[in-house]
Amino acid sequence: MIGSQVEMSRTAPATRNGNGQAISRDVLLGLYRTMQTIRQTEEELARCHQRGLIHGACHTYVGQEAIASGVCAHMNANDAVFSTHRGHGHALAKGMPPRELIAELFGRVTGCSRGRGGSMHLFSPEIGMMGTSGIVGPCILQACGGGYSMKLNKSGNVSAAFFGDGAANNGAFHEGLNMASIWKLPVLFICENNQYATEVPFSYSAGSPNVADRSSAYGIPGYEVDGNDAVAVYEVAHEAISRARRGLGPTLIECRTYRTRPHAEGIGDFTYRTRAEVDEWKQRCPILALRKRMQLEFDIPSAQLDEIDAEIAELVREARTFAEQSPPPDGADAATHIYSQPPRQVPASSADQSEKKMSFAQATLDALSLAMEEDSRIFVMGEGIGKRGGNFQTTTGLFDRFGAERLCDTPICERGFVGLAGGAAMTGTKPVIDFMFADFILDSVGEIVNQIAKMQYMSSGRLKMPVVMRGCIGIGHSAATHHSGSYYGMYSQVPGLKVVVPSNAKDAKGLFMHALRGDDPVMFLEHRELLQTKCLVPEGPYELEFGKAAIVRPGDHITVVALARMVHLTQSICDELQNEGISVELIDPRTVLPLDVETILTSVQKTGRLLIVDEPPASCGFSAEIAASIGDAGFNYLDAPIRRLTGVFTPTPYSPTLEAAVVPNAADIAQAIRSMMKE
Repeated sequence: MIGSQVEMSRTAPATRNGNGQAISRDVLLGLYRTMQTIRQTEEELARCHQRGLIHGACHTYVGQEAIASGVCAHMNANDAVFSTHRGHGHALAKGMPPRELIAELFGRVTGCSRGRGGSMHLFSPEIGMMGTSGIVGPCILQACGGGYSMKLNKSGNVSAAFFGDGAANNGAFHEGLNMASIWKLPVLFICENNQYATEVPFSYSAGSPNVADRSSAYGIPGYEVDGNDAVAVYEVAHEAISRARRGLGPTLIECRTYRTRPHAEGIGDFTYRTRAEVDEWKQRCPILALRKRMQLEFDIPSAQLDEIDAEIAELVREARTFAEQSPPPDGADAATHIYSQPPRQVPASSADQSEKKMSFAQATLDALSLAMEEDSRIFVMGEGIGKRGGNFQTTTGLFDRFGAERLCDTPICERGFVGLAGGAAMTGTKPVIDFMFADFILDSVGEIVNQIAKMQYMSSGRLKMPVVMRGCIGIGHSAATHHSGSYYGMYSQVPGLKVVVPSNAKDAKGLFMHALRGDDPVMFLEHRELLQTKCLVPEGPYELEFGKAAIVRPGDHITVVALARMVHLTQSICDELQNEGISVELIDPRTVLPLDVETILTSVQKTGRLLIVDEPPASCGFSAEIAASIGDAGFNYLDAPIRRLTGVFTPTPYSPTLEAAVVPNAADIAQAIRSMMKE
């Protein structure tokens, strides 16, 4: 099957579209104009790099112009393109004016990313250019997310990922193509095989010499096409896009091509390939080939094509002048758009709102059910969250109410579906990722930290990122080292994320509802040992603002700050200590990022003592951040040194006796408090 498709794409008539109809002169002239725009802009950027006008990397697309031009000719502004570090050509073919591209590489405020991205981070969501990435692979998963949004919305649009041959050897390739196949997503996977991943030959790095042939493993069509033949690319793209718009699923297209400039401007080019090889490929220039074909088959005079060349040369000259004259961004704006603006305002709770006793798990299920009823953009992904209702009953009953597209069981591919969530959020839907255990999602840390958390900032707030990632943390049940991690200290170091760690059912519902209604990425971490604990919870919609700590128990002699299960353990010994004359003020921050330092500081000003109790190890974590913050701002309030009681710096063991030895217990907390009162 694949062989016949590859052969068909190689031998398709040179000037016919996917329906066998002759391609018009206007289409050919449009392809030529786009290719010339890319080539002349890239050559100007190469000269500007030599002049020092470009401050960082510059990855040009010279030699590959036929691919972006042929594919994007079939796309509209509502179709989405996700690209890689060599994305100038894709941006221009999608409709970005050269002035915005050049200004971006000059680091000017008029650039497409407002000077925040440079060559590798190009954003123009207004035209469907959803972004390029300096990391190889994420664009494949994000394109799946774009396709999932389009499928959910039934918009008839398509999503495309442009990537190099190097990405075809990345795990994102497998996970992305598999997801797109099983869910029949309207996605094009365009592999621009320029034969070198940076400087490593594809002939060396791939066990299979053809990327297109890999499509058979996923049950999708795969085509190999001459990537220097604009008409051949146009034809195959027409067929693939038409297929996707009809709901028939994804297509993999391998475009064999060659970049005739270095991997990046200023980098030595002939340590891994020869001048003769590059010169040979220059003779196969896609622009010259199309020009010759138009003259021979359509009798288009050279003068007409020369006129187009001159128009574009003037356009590029004007674009460079515009970029040089544009101001740089204001340094005062360097830390804007990290989070969605304006911040969501929490509606006031009704004083007569009825309450019902619920477990932690029931409270979050109630919040999710309410949110899905009020917002059809919300969908949930995870392993076993469909009919089964989740490993911890986090989605029980929702599959029957909302269907398979909004309660989507996934393969075991955490990087894949987290990356998909990023692309879905970029294209207007609101994914909830149920990852079961915090350890599992570590496979997707790159997607969380480098993509999801940074997207609002890099796009200057033009993209929203409403991704909620929820799952279990915490030691207990002899779950051992791969089902017991917490990691909230690690995630709280990432600008752009919000990190929530509730300790009770009421807070869990309010905080989860706030996460689901917001536009920021949220890591919602639920301690496994608390899922069946119960308390009174407001019925109906109920929302709590992030960054507002709870004073669980007021006191006068010592402030104790704790999260999740440690709140319960601390609370369990407060009456005993009160009988000994020690009055404990217990504070639950509820969110680690943002962190309510002010409430803790006010408490320490009253008590003069601070103990931080935390289940994970002490180093570089939540307890360290609070200690440092209060040490900076509240040193003069302290009557004794700040103390921390934390888990042991070790992986989590299995045996109950070993497990109990590595986390604080109630007796440890009581003893720490008594000791501090003697200082």
